[in-house]
Amino acid sequence: MAQCVQSVQELIPDSFVPCVAALCSDEAERLTRLNHLSFAELLRPFSRLTSEVHMRDPNNQLHVIKNLKIAVSNIITQPPHPGAIRKLLSDVVSGSQPAEGLVANVITAGDYDLNISATTPWFESYRETFLQSMPASDHEFLNHYLACMLVASSSEAEPVEQFSKLSQEQHRIQHNSDYSYPKWFIPNTLKYYVLLHDVSAGDEQRAESIYEEMKQKYGTQGCYLLKINSRTSNRASDEQIPDPWSQYLQKNSIQNQESYEDGPCTVTSNKNSDSNLLSLDGLDNEVKVDGLPNNFRVHPLQLDPSSDSSNSIDGPDHVKSASSLHETKKTNTGIIHGACLTLTDHDRIRQFIQEFTFRGLLPHIEKTIRQLNDQLISRKGLSRSLFSATKKWFSGSKVPEKSINDLKNTSGLLYPPEAPELQIRKMADLCFLVQHYDLAYNCYHTAKKDFLNDQAMLYAAGALEMAAVSAFLQPGAPRPYPAHYMDTAIQTYRDICKNMVLAERCVLLSAEILKSQSKYSEAAALLIRLTSENTWKGMDSDLRSALLLEQAAHCFINMKSPMVRKYAFHMILAGHRFSKAGQKKHALRCYCQAMQVYKGKGWSLAEDHINFTIGRQSYTLRQLDNAVSAFRHILINESKQSAAQQGAFLREYLYVYKNVSQLSPDGPLPQLPLPYINSSATRVFFGHDRRPADGEKQAATHVSLDQEYDYESSQQWRELEEQVVALVNKGVIPSNFHPTQYCLNSYSDNSKFPLAVVEEPITVEVAFRNPLKVPLLLTDLSLLWKFQPKDFSGKNNEEVKELVTSEPEMIGTEVISEFLINSEESKVARLKLFPHHIGELHILGVVYNLGTIQSSMTVDGIGAPPGCHTEKHSLSMLVRGRQDLEIQGPRLNNTKEEKTSIKYGPDRRLDPIITEEMPLLEVFFIHFPTGLLCGEIRKAYVEFVNVSKCPLTGLKVVSKRPEFFTFGGNTAVLTPLSPSASENCSAYKTAVTDAASVCTAFTSSASSVDFGIGVGSHPEVIPVPLPDTVLLPGASVQLPMWLRGPDEEGVHEINFLFYYESVKKLPKIRHRILRHTAVICTSRSLNVRATVCRSNSLEDEEGRGGNMLVFVDVENVNTSEASVKEFHIVQVSSSSKHWKLHKSVNLSENKDAKLGSREKGKFCFKAIRCKEKEVATQSSEKYTFADIIFGNEQIISSASPCADFFYRSLSSELKKSQVQPSVHTEKHSAADAVRLIQKCSAVDLNVVILWKAYVVEDSKQLILEGQHHIILHTIGKEAFSYPQKQEPPEMELLKFFRSENTTVSSRPSVEQFSNLIKTSLHYPESFNHPFHQKSLCLVPVTLLLSNCSEADVDVIVDLRHKPTSPESLEIHGSFTWLGQTQYKLRLKGEEIHSLQLKACFVHTGVYNLGTPRVFAKLSDQLTVVETSQQNSMPALIIINNV
Repeated sequence: MAQCVQSVQELIPDSFVPCVAALCSDEAERLTRLNHLSFAELLRPFSRLTSEVHMRDPNNQLHVIKNLKIAVSNIITQPPHPGAIRKLLSDVVSGSQPAEGLVANVITAGDYDLNISATTPWFESYRETFLQSMPASDHEFLNHYLACMLVASSSEAEPVEQFSKLSQEQHRIQHNSDYSYPKWFIPNTLKYYVLLHDVSAGDEQRAESIYEEMKQKYGTQGCYLLKINSRTSNRASDEQIPDPWSQYLQKNSIQNQESYEDGPCTVTSNKNSDSNLLSLDGLDNEVKVDGLPNNFRVHPLQLDPSSDSSNSIDGPDHVKSASSLHETKKTNTGIIHGACLTLTDHDRIRQFIQEFTFRGLLPHIEKTIRQLNDQLISRKGLSRSLFSATKKWFSGSKVPEKSINDLKNTSGLLYPPEAPELQIRKMADLCFLVQHYDLAYNCYHTAKKDFLNDQAMLYAAGALEMAAVSAFLQPGAPRPYPAHYMDTAIQTYRDICKNMVLAERCVLLSAEILKSQSKYSEAAALLIRLTSENTWKGMDSDLRSALLLEQAAHCFINMKSPMVRKYAFHMILAGHRFSKAGQKKHALRCYCQAMQVYKGKGWSLAEDHINFTIGRQSYTLRQLDNAVSAFRHILINESKQSAAQQGAFLREYLYVYKNVSQLSPDGPLPQLPLPYINSSATRVFFGHDRRPADGEKQAATHVSLDQEYDYESSQQWRELEEQVVALVNKGVIPSNFHPTQYCLNSYSDNSKFPLAVVEEPITVEVAFRNPLKVPLLLTDLSLLWKFQPKDFSGKNNEEVKELVTSEPEMIGTEVISEFLINSEESKVARLKLFPHHIGELHILGVVYNLGTIQSSMTVDGIGAPPGCHTEKHSLSMLVRGRQDLEIQGPRLNNTKEEKTSIKYGPDRRLDPIITEEMPLLEVFFIHFPTGLLCGEIRKAYVEFVNVSKCPLTGLKVVSKRPEFFTFGGNTAVLTPLSPSASENCSAYKTAVTDAASVCTAFTSSASSVDFGIGVGSHPEVIPVPLPDTVLLPGASVQLPMWLRGPDEEGVHEINFLFYYESVKKLPKIRHRILRHTAVICTSRSLNVRATVCRSNSLEDEEGRGGNMLVFVDVENVNTSEASVKEFHIVQVSSSSKHWKLHKSVNLSENKDAKLGSREKGKFCFKAIRCKEKEVATQSSEKYTFADIIFGNEQIISSASPCADFFYRSLSSELKKSQVQPSVHTEKHSAADAVRLIQKCSAVDLNVVILWKAYVVEDSKQLILEGQHHIILHTIGKEAFSYPQKQEPPEMELLKFFRSENTTVSSRPSVEQFSNLIKTSLHYPESFNHPFHQKSLCLVPVTLLLSNCSEADVDVIVDLRHKPTSPESLEIHGSFTWLGQTQYKLRLKGEEIHSLQLKACFVHTGVYNLGTPRVFAKLSDQLTVVETSQQNSMPALIIINNV
């Protein structure tokens, strides 16, 4: 139990005190009423004696009584109504609340730190009032009247006669059978005559003479002259006199409700408020009946018969009662009690009580005890007093007592008043009242036995109860507290007598005693026994159960090892019962105390229940903020409740919220807890939504909220933008450059304020999640923002418009009328703003009406709250509120300070700056394919539209794959310009040829500069050829775009970034971009490989060496189901600065080169050097194109698009050669030598294979066109049209040394030397010689030596045979070179030299003349290396004999 102000040793004597009746004349009552008090109330603050008093017990032993208190009350002839007592108790409890600002005790138990109120004053008030308001009963005499004060005034005409009337009236009330109430202790009641004298108005001499007359008549011990009202009431305000009455009056009746007037007093009562509380012993109506001074028939606790008893306890108006009580207190606080009394009067009243007790009451009690003792002795026939004989009585053999259950219900047995058993009980009660606990215990024990023998169970229970209390209160504690007595008494009262009031008194007393002995567990068990739902019926049982459960909870927490969870559980039960009893504040307090234990411990269902109850109770008490907070907790935690329960919680929340919002309709919007918003997942998109495809028109993909974020992709776009910005800014990226970001999310860089353009929408994607199992309906959902208009050109307009949602001329706001989120669903809402003014915009959050569409149902006793409609989409269940979007930026981790602390950077994605108008480009692709063959050329059209009000210029497109597309070079104008005109035309520029020209080349030339490729150019950045370079507002232009399928099969994502600027230079945004990702699926077509080698013939048409043979292998590798029937090689073209294809040297004259599926074709072409006039300087970008056609139509390869794609395939090679740095080695001559030697084996011939494929689709034949490129770098090295797959290297051992990795080796390799000198033998194929005439055959042979390099070369020709040469073994026989066996020559750059040699044969046969070994070295080098030219093919000669 909680701590109490009084100890149990003080509590029990104060609860059982001698009762004295008061009977006043009208005039006497009038005198006391001048002080706004009745006579009984006047005495109450002074009713405790200030000194010890003594009396003698029956054995003539002196007995000391300490702190004796007497209770004086007006005579009431009707017992108090139970309903009125209930009402009084309820009001006492509701009127006693925890003090504001009271510091609670902090109890630490295990993991719990609990703030618990140490005291429970409402319980103490209840207990005191309960014990005082107990009606008198026949089985006990503790609250029967022992004496009666008869009070008259000295100002009456005949005071003595008035005393006689009062005495008769008292006698009539006590002895007339018409009055069963009040109860009197003994027939011979002590009458004490009190003469009241008003000092300020009365005649003192007359009063003294009347008092003398009274002493003569009633004796000095039986009367008293009490002088009061020493000052007049109009002087009351002159000096401050203490008011000892208010605490008693407020304690017992909350607030004194009697309205005092100078005339007769009336008791005012307000039946439906907490204020109809009366003093327990207040005087009732002073209306004279039958000439008697007072009407005693109605008890002050009697209810107004017109009021319903249940109404006054609980109901909807109970909440009002607190306020009416408060008002009543206000009105009554001005009443001053005892206004006519001085401190001397106070002392006189105190002296009067002392005199009455010393001279009247105690002698009367002492005499009565003696008389009762004598009667008992005579009844027992004993010669000794009861006091000396108790030992014998109680130490004898014990009679076995029957158990309670065996006894029949004899609670109805009544003893006559003079029954000896009752005399013992009377004596026991008298002893108990004067604190003689030893004698009292003995008497109770004796009475208990008698009553049990008679099976008078009500009497027995009373004796057991008081015996137990007496045993506990005995000084020196001679025996332990007999708790089993109390248990038996409680069981008897409850089960047999059905008297719960007496059972409750037992529990209250016993629990206090057990608590004082620290037996908290037993005390808790005792308190809980009387709290079951079925123990009592009615409202009073709820209040009692609530108080007892709360005390039981305090017992659990006050144990040596506190039982925290039991404490919390019983506080919940107490709160529930308080709620049923209408004690809303106490219920709320109990639930809040218990919440400390359950909060955050995973007891989610318990937490929900507590929060729900706290919410309801707070709402009832109009603590709306607390109610909203509690309901909010239920909704924001991950609830484990059923869907129906969650629906009920949500409807309660909405209902309460609605009431809160109605209190302050103009106040700020409240924060709503639902649905959850994942702020970090908020995405912001700047710009219009992408247009859908319109027929053949396909809009650029650009950026949209439907695209997933990809880091690699965003990096690629950033690099593309940097590339084009660097080009525009002469190769330097400006320091203030930031990549354009159209979509901001948690992965993007949000540290800078994003830029948005006026009149272009801003879309904010908000990620909602509904944690509940019931759907949520959001209506009128829109963004909440504030906007500060600014002029970025110079002066600032400082007008700040906060939350100007009502000003659409600044910012237009899109409103979503209905947004439904199903149970446990995550869903995004896209909300738009339309800025119409430049300035700074701050998006703060979202604003919406929250509601639910689920129909109402009652769950777990929780119905729909009153006044709320339950139809679907009910408007009454919608509440308007907001949620803020608060995004935490990335954690900073750069400096040491940031690493050691937790700091976050800004995230400004919701704070865009609205800038001036900019041009806005839209791009549409017409006839854009999704599938191509590798190398296939397709013509599409691109439409550029300026949809803004500003002209745009500087349009460029940048891509990592420039070889995929072209807008054509300067020759593009020759092709059809509109999609409809080019429906069935070839993508190439063509010319009809003459059939006579058989496989010879048509030559043309073109500069790569015309096609945007050249030294210093950026092939990835392609200017778009706009007419006049400007696109005006609203204008559109269509341009052709040729596409070529990539050489690798598969799916290709090709990124285009369109860059454009405004004609007007703006400070904030310099340029804009538009993105497009084209997805092309390519399937295999042809594989082409080619090699080039030197021709052995040294003459061409002009008699100059330098011919080459080009071998081309073409294979049809198309295996797809694309219905490709066959490929036709329609043309082979070459492109080079120095070489050109001359003619086809195929043996077959078949001009139609067809390749079916998996077929291979081989082509051989002769290549010659370009003529001097065709060969420009090295720095020139002029290329010679030569076309060899296999049909009737020439494709002009030097025009768009053939040349475009050729140049684009070359551009990567050009780029490499430009990027490659010149390496400075120690020996410059060695490096130069290497270059010269490399150069003579290099060739820059490029071959373009042009083809057509015939495809059948939907029973229509289509002709596809395409081209493949082969770049031939080195003589003898095979080149491919498709990228070669790198074979993964085998595992190698780790090498722990540094490899010498130099770009140019200082020593030429043998392979490089082998192409330095080209050799050729000229001789007759057969030679006839008559061996019989001449045995030696001499054949003239010419050896041609050609220097392939531009440097001087020293050549050594060695004619001696190599003995181990495997070639010499293959030839039958041998021959000998005659003459000089070794020649040393120096050949100048590209010089041709001939040596005349003679070969000598001795037999007929076939001989290989290719035996001369040629060694070469550069003139300024020392290294000599043998060339391998002579071994390329055997030089066979046939020697015949004639």
